[in-house]
Amino acid sequence: MLKTFPTGGVHPPENKITANAPIQSLPLPEQVIIPVSQHIGAPATAIVNKGDTVKAGQTIATSKGFVSSNIHSSVSGKVSKIDMVTDTTGYKQTAVFIDVSGDEWVDTIDRSEEIIQDVGLTPEEITRKCLDAGIVGLGGATFPSHVKLTVPSGKKCDVLIINGVECEPYLTADHRLMLERGEEVLTGATILMKALRVEKALIGIESNKPDALAHIAKLASGFKGITVHGLKVKYPQGAEKQLIKALIKREVPSGRLPLDVGTVVHNVGTAFAVYEAVQKNKPLFERVVTVTGRSLSSPGNFLVRTGTPVSKLIAAAGGMPEDTGKIVAGGPMMGKAINNTDVPVVKGMSGLLLIPLEESGRAGSEPCIRCARCVSVCPLGLEPYLLMTLAELGLYERAETEKITDCMECGSCSYTCPAARPLLDYIRLGKGIVIKMARERNLK
Repeated sequence: MLKTFPTGGVHPPENKITANAPIQSLPLPEQVIIPVSQHIGAPATAIVNKGDTVKAGQTIATSKGFVSSNIHSSVSGKVSKIDMVTDTTGYKQTAVFIDVSGDEWVDTIDRSEEIIQDVGLTPEEITRKCLDAGIVGLGGATFPSHVKLTVPSGKKCDVLIINGVECEPYLTADHRLMLERGEEVLTGATILMKALRVEKALIGIESNKPDALAHIAKLASGFKGITVHGLKVKYPQGAEKQLIKALIKREVPSGRLPLDVGTVVHNVGTAFAVYEAVQKNKPLFERVVTVTGRSLSSPGNFLVRTGTPVSKLIAAAGGMPEDTGKIVAGGPMMGKAINNTDVPVVKGMSGLLLIPLEESGRAGSEPCIRCARCVSVCPLGLEPYLLMTLAELGLYERAETEKITDCMECGSCSYTCPAARPLLDYIRLGKGIVIKMARERNLK
């Protein structure tokens, strides 16, 4: 029987047009631009200088603080400069510019095709490996993985959840990874289980990926403690709280984390990156990215080095269609539009979506008709119409009381609103201000 979460959710068109496109390795660009902040938390600090020669896999920026992550060169070449760059969020940050002169990797990386299942490291050593390798959540949140693997005193984890849902329309990077690198993904899950000291792991996969569901289930029969579960197709099934509710019927309270209900959630891409870090000594400097859109001539899934300009991805997918109206980093529900194809690929970029002009415009916003559709589809039981109004009027204290910070920004409310109200835009604005207020209050 297929499982799902009970509250809210929507069913946007899936548009998984690249589901049958095998992963291709993207050729190296002439230059990579590697931001030092590709994760939640404190930006890393650059440890290279202009003129330095680096290899692929070499650390070029070190984590600063516990919630931070190391950054590695994705190519071999010479550092041309360290300068500011606009990233996919639209903000400027420090980045290391490297002129590519080849593809020489650091000697410690095992580049063989052999799959190594036996894990000889202790939980502490695994966590350290993830820190050193710059592993972050590849489902989009980019939370440093070593932090998730560090269970604080007084907390307990009894089950690991591996997220293979990929509920965002258009995106198929995780789908292809499960089909093509399933054994490595499951070995990564085993490594994560050992790091967390748990005996049980659940892998959730939506039923619109029957080939991946069957393949991973077959492979999992050879891995102790891992079970695979089919899920109904419903967005945002891949959100942590919704996936936890669907699989183990536990509800994460407002303002709390999955660990508070005894679980940790990792994406399948993260499990694969952990496998490579622990078993192959390979830092996280490349990932699979879906490049898609109705008008693209050759949409596909590409293994891309971090720092590669997105223009190279578009070129590999057949070039920019003439009718392109918007380019989105991510999927259509939670992704963010970019206005510059020179922005670099980062660890958290799972997709690049080119939307035709006729589909990219917004309908004119109308007054709220009090239909309550936004309330009925909110997976967290919030009242989006009210949160938008409070943010619009600057009533941030009331917005905090109404739990605006619980919003996961899934966009279900905006998607379903018949009046085309910019619900998520205002909620996101208000949420940011409320979080800032709370931080300032805690510092007093």
